[in-house]
Amino acid sequence: MTKKLYTFLLLGALSMSAIAQTADFQKAVSRFKGATRVTAVATRVNHKAAVAKDDKVTGTMTITSPNKMNISVAGGKEQLDMNGNDFSMVMHGNTHKTNSRKDNQFVAFQAVLTAIITGDYAGIDQVSGVSMTEADGIVSITMDPTVGQAQKKRMMFTSFVITLDVKKGEIRTLRMNGRGKNYTEYAFSGFVFK
Repeated sequence: MTKKLYTFLLLGALSMSAIAQTADFQKAVSRFKGATRVTAVATRVNHKAAVAKDDKVTGTMTITSPNKMNISVAGGKEQLDMNGNDFSMVMHGNTHKTNSRKDNQFVAFQAVLTAIITGDYAGIDQVSGVSMTEADGIVSITMDPTVGQAQKKRMMFTSFVITLDVKKGEIRTLRMNGRGKNYTEYAFSGFVFK
């Protein structure tokens, strides 16, 4: 096989894989498209590698099209909120606020969440730091922020991973990875689309 033919076949296979992933993503978020309000039960697990038992609490997730999401657990004492480009997080009594226009860590996160909420792929694979895989009916989207070394030291999270269930058309999990093996993960169930 010539080098040109091999390169052509390899690029063709990669393109077909990307097309399949895009189709799986579209199928997984199709229920969100056209919905004005989506609610679900949210279960948050806070995992600290140095602590034997995970901190687990439940609450709700509410999504309002086109770009708002709120996850509220522990009776509203702890929250994760996206309102367009603005993000806020209340955890352990501390409030953290940022904006995807000024914080590179949240650019991909905001783009992916908006694509899910609107049910529109909109080329999220072109967003820097985003990769997507599909296996056994689960689409996994990893957002690994491309930031400088100085900013990495100040980051609360090193990466984000959202999994989507293609068959059910629902978000399965949202994981925010911290340093080391620490993470915060939300698992979702009982979706209601309106």
